[in-house]
Amino acid sequence: MALIAPRVTAGLPAEDAQKLKYALNGSDDITVFVDGTVHRLPPQARDAVVDLLSRFSRGEAVTVSSVEEMLTTSKAAELAGISHTYLRNMTDRGEIPVEYRGTHRRIRLADIMAWLETQKKNSTADGARGAEHDGAPDGS
Repeated sequence: MALIAPRVTAGLPAEDAQKLKYALNGSDDITVFVDGTVHRLPPQARDAVVDLLSRFSRGEAVTVSSVEEMLTTSKAAELAGISHTYLRNMTDRGEIPVEYRGTHRRIRLADIMAWLETQKKNSTADGARGAEHDGAPDGS
């Protein structure tokens, strides 16, 4: 997995940390308001937010970063609906970016999704071009 641009936030002032610690005491229910709408977080997100807030409540500085999902070539090929061999050949030709973990290839989920989107656009464009020529006189 590739680390993406971490963001470091300093610890909270002692008074704010103490208030947060009191609010979190014995609770793992986090409700989030976004633009006035209430959202109940799914368990994984709730756990991450509770952990983040708990660290702040202890006055700790916190670093938040994202991790891109990396797929094996087998998983990437399955997702793309192509053979493992065809996918490996595309990575060898540089058509799909690949990272190596030792001798194992890993492909970003975003790269497979981008390739699929390109294929979809190409097939739509090919279909439109074919429809333009269907039944049209060829000038002969």
